Amino acid sequence: MASRSLSRLALAATGVLLTTLLGGTATAQPADTPVFWRVPATAAQAQALTEAGFDVEEGDAGAVYVVGGQGVANQLRARGYRPSFFDTVYKELPAETNRLAADTFYGGYRTVTAHENHLAQVASAHPDLATKYTIGQSWKKTKGQGGHDVQALCLTKKQAGDCTLSTTSPKPKFFLMAQIHARELSTGELAWRWIDYLADGYATDATAKYILDTTEVWVVPIANPDGVDIVASGGNSPKLQRKNADNSRGSCTGTNIGVDLNRNSTFKWGGDSNSACSETYQGVSAGSEPETQALEKLARAIFPDQRGTGKNDPAPATAKGTMITLHSYGNDIIIPWGFTQDTSPNDAQYRKLGAKYSASNGYLVGTNEETVGYDTTGTTDDFTYGELGVASVTFEVGSSSGTCGGFLPKYTCVDSTFWPKNKGALITAAKAAAAPYQQ
Repeated sequence: MASRSLSRLALAATGVLLTTLLGGTATAQPADTPVFWRVPATAAQAQALTEAGFDVEEGDAGAVYVVGGQGVANQLRARGYRPSFFDTVYKELPAETNRLAADTFYGGYRTVTAHENHLAQVASAHPDLATKYTIGQSWKKTKGQGGHDVQALCLTKKQAGDCTLSTTSPKPKFFLMAQIHARELSTGELAWRWIDYLADGYATDATAKYILDTTEVWVVPIANPDGVDIVASGGNSPKLQRKNADNSRGSCTGTNIGVDLNRNSTFKWGGDSNSACSETYQGVSAGSEPETQALEKLARAIFPDQRGTGKNDPAPATAKGTMITLHSYGNDIIIPWGFTQDTSPNDAQYRKLGAKYSASNGYLVGTNEETVGYDTTGTTDDFTYGELGVASVTFEVGSSSGTCGGFLPKYTCVDSTFWPKNKGALITAAKAAAAPYQQ
């Protein structure tokens, strides 16, 4: 963490003009163009800013990053803080952006509809390998306000009993989930590439063939479709929606609406924000959101319960199943627990497995305390590990700054950086599914 903090500060200290950094041109930007502000703050102050509705993100030693325009900076100054520019949110777009397909935005990122069409196309083109499931509905769809189904794809070379909603099906399972935080754009694209690598590569790639011959791979590429719709509605200036679209609580507006689905899971829920406009708002109750219910229902349908109910009950060495939830940013592999600073009862095994993932992507392996520096309750990886014993981790994809950093990296970074770094780690997770605690 220290070396990355130094590089971040070095970037923030450069003499490059803000107007040059914003969008990569010397054209002046509107005052409300969001940027990352570096704000010196204690942990208690950071929590107070979060509760007040500021978009507070992981920072460096003694500071956090707050996302917003000049108006947000002025509000921070009025509260006695000293924000300074750290990095842009929006990155330079390619000249051919206006000629992109209608189902893409911001340089090439795919819309929810594009992802839905992709899953249908893969299932149709590879009936021997792929099965598409509707696992639930988004909040808007449950309210008759449009919205989407929450969809999953199972990939394996199908034999009897494969890719069924069964905890006793013969093959071990690897579950990959993306874009539960809608604005974390690169994660859905990585899920897309993982699907294509396996389905298209089965006939020619020995590793892809081995994985699908021996393992069920389950993918939810868009866990928060309503949120992604909001992000994509901004076009080449994506809206910074993190949460789902549930606007039934509070007087929140803009991208402050919604529930943080990665604070809403039923395992150890209740330690995050009760403020409806906070970016980490946990909802009115554990598992209150339909998207959370869909994800947990799927996990319970495909993984047996392999762990005791106590915090210190380890998953046995014989437990099967791996799970990765993709987030951005930080270049981290976060291992349980999230809800406490205590390490999990499988900590040693997690660190060995994490080291194998890190051998591909180079990310830092550690608990929340060792990586992002704060606790998180009601998270999906704590649920799949704590409730079911599945070897579950979070990948924080990408750095905090630069062209390939932040929530909205340049689209070309997916193929130039993120996919090459993480392809091997996903392969490792699939191969480890049969015995993740014996790696």
